[in-house]
Amino acid sequence: MPTIEELYQIYLKHPSVQTDTRKLKPGDIFFALKGEKFNGNAFAKQAVEAGAAYVVIDDAAYEISGKTILVDNVLECLQQLAHHHRQQFQIPFIAITGSNGKTTTKELIHAVLSSKYKTYTTEGNLNNHIGIPLTLLRIKADAEIAVIEMGANHQKEIESYCQYALPTHGLITNCGKAHLEGFGGAAGVRKGKGELFDYLKTIDGTAFIFNDYDYLKEMSVGVSHIFSYGSKDGDITGEMLSSEPYLETAITGKNTFHIQTQLVGSYNFPNVLAAVCVGQYFKIAADKIKWAIENYTPSNSRSQLINKGSNRFIMDAYNANPSSMKLAIENFANLKSEKKVLLLGAMAELGEESMAEHEAIIKLIQSKNWEKVVLVGGDFIKLAHPYLSFTNAQEAKTWLQNQKFENTDFLVKGSRSMQMEKIITE
Repeated sequence: MPTIEELYQIYLKHPSVQTDTRKLKPGDIFFALKGEKFNGNAFAKQAVEAGAAYVVIDDAAYEISGKTILVDNVLECLQQLAHHHRQQFQIPFIAITGSNGKTTTKELIHAVLSSKYKTYTTEGNLNNHIGIPLTLLRIKADAEIAVIEMGANHQKEIESYCQYALPTHGLITNCGKAHLEGFGGAAGVRKGKGELFDYLKTIDGTAFIFNDYDYLKEMSVGVSHIFSYGSKDGDITGEMLSSEPYLETAITGKNTFHIQTQLVGSYNFPNVLAAVCVGQYFKIAADKIKWAIENYTPSNSRSQLINKGSNRFIMDAYNANPSSMKLAIENFANLKSEKKVLLLGAMAELGEESMAEHEAIIKLIQSKNWEKVVLVGGDFIKLAHPYLSFTNAQEAKTWLQNQKFENTDFLVKGSRSMQMEKIITE
């Protein structure tokens, strides 16, 4: 079996790694990962036929002479190779985690940093034990900064990612009610996300802190270098001017400027401030920061505004947890609009607190005025409420198509498993 150094020499000759034969290009190295319902080793022959330079396997039964590399564990090998590649760089590596907003924050920070530096970042939300190694292995020698998103649904997960991503800087967007089942409650979420700051404390690292959240300040105690942002105090301060429906902010202090974003929702205010904070920390001019943020267009069902005829849809359906759901509903309630319709999918991975959290969302809905409320799937359909209820997004879509709404605003939100974006896709 080859050493990681020997495998790395092969990687340098074929620096494109793939774990999905459907995305395989000639010359790629294919890592044959195993899952609960699949065995990547079984695709070794198919990968070679598709042009893979090599296939990394961990089952000798699938060896192909001259084309396969046999290792003890393919996933661990992928992570070790990514770690070895990461060690070749002496540049800032910024890790971003949090319960809500981490992908949008990552995208904004990447946009800002890219205005001055050659910046590599996580594609989409490839932020897990497979996605992070793949992200690291896509970083090329010309990199000046890397931005790595880290997702987690249980403790010790962020800690493990830090062991091979080796971040020099870190940012936690917030610690809300997400993945409560895996983390073991709200305190567990802070402990799990805080593993990023715990790592930075051991390496003389730098943390970017949102001062509006006292718990983030407490969690960062012991980190050698702090650069902060907030609505009242911090190295970077700002205020929200409007969110009707797009967020407008003003950066205050010594260097005042205005930012008109293409992001829907006041809850994106900390995300924008974070991008300004990181940009100014890395000495990017205010006009470049402003341009980068204003030209960032959200996609993938995150804080998008979609017009259909005379109706407007706020599409924030990539994911949901009690914290983000509450913020989205309150933001929507504050919009100036004659008619508002809620299309909400259930929230996942809440464990024993799931019913109570769904009930709390229903109580919040009842405290506001709506044209219609549609609740879809999961624990929403197990609870008594006066609203329209459907088992899945397809049923809700059929209902919507039979209505004749005009000049109406809609909020579409729900956990990924609910696929609420299907409601308005053709």
